[in-house]
Amino acid sequence: MIRKPTHPGKVFAEDVLKPLDLSVTDAARMLGVSRKALSEFVNEKVSLSPEMAIRISKATNTSPESWMNMQQKLTLWTAQQNEPSNVIPFPLDTVF
Repeated sequence: MIRKPTHPGKVFAEDVLKPLDLSVTDAARMLGVSRKALSEFVNEKVSLSPEMAIRISKATNTSPESWMNMQQKLTLWTAQQNEPSNVIPFPLDTVF
C-alpha cells in the first residue's frame, strides 16, 4: 500500500459528526466518553481503542470490526514505513 490510510478519527469526523451537525462535545456525551478523549481521536492524536470502536459502532449501527480495520491498516502502514533491515529470513524449506 502506497497511500497512507485515513485515520478512523477523520472518517468519524467527516462521515458522522459533520453530516449530523454534531459537535465533539455533544458526540462525546452521547458516546459516554470525555470531550478530551474524543477530541484527541478526531484530531488524530491517538489511535482508536477497541472500547471506542464499540461505542462508535453502537452509536452508528456499524460494526466495531470496520472501525478497527481502519486503525489496523493505518497502524501497519505506519510500521512499514520503518521496516527493520536486520531481519534474516528463516530457511523455509526446512520449516515447511
